[in-house]
Amino acid sequence: MKESVITVQNVSKVYHPNAIDVHAVNDVSLGIHKGEFTAIVGPSGSGKTTLLNLIGGLDQPTSGEITIDGTAIHGLSENHLINFRRDHIGFVFQAYNLIPVLTAYENAEFVMLLQGRPKDERRKRVQLLMDAVGMGELLDNKPGELSGGQQQRVAVVRALAPKPSFILADEPTANLDSHSTAALLDLMAELNEQEGVTFIFSTHDQRVMDRARRIITLTDGKISSDEAHTP
Repeated sequence: MKESVITVQNVSKVYHPNAIDVHAVNDVSLGIHKGEFTAIVGPSGSGKTTLLNLIGGLDQPTSGEITIDGTAIHGLSENHLINFRRDHIGFVFQAYNLIPVLTAYENAEFVMLLQGRPKDERRKRVQLLMDAVGMGELLDNKPGELSGGQQQRVAVVRALAPKPSFILADEPTANLDSHSTAALLDLMAELNEQEGVTFIFSTHDQRVMDRARRIITLTDGKISSDEAHTP
């Protein structure tokens, strides 16, 4: 039986604009197992990014429970939640979110630095991953000196470097051209297959859906389908 990394149980997120209840996520339950390559899809406003933010502890549910590696994250204090995210969850955003004044190497090691990992461990891990993504010769370049595809690769390395329980990728291909998108998805699929890295995408990009092995469709904040998929 596969190990469950994430359990979402009867989770809802309600906003109150103009005193009207808006159920961005409405009584959603699901489980994600180690090694899955899953896409959460749906039209704009369906709740997919909200669900990803809830799983990542970037937002709090109005009701329901989210458990990661056996820890109920909705019950953690803000400081404990920050540390939990740092140690268990890797994030890849569509805007890259690299620090402009840091080099590619410094951006890639940033989370490990926050964790207090030894310098030698950081150097070896970052060099290994940067070589793997074809960025080994660009360690000293700053984000402004890199293409969009190269910046997103650095962001992926930053997410992977501390060996998190899983990677949350929110529209990671939204700002990339077709060539960069294909290269990034090849990289993620290879990491998933060879190293067992768990990926959960929020996306409306058909190219991401084509690579996924599980597709969860949200409609009006509810799961309308949850199906296995053969890439």
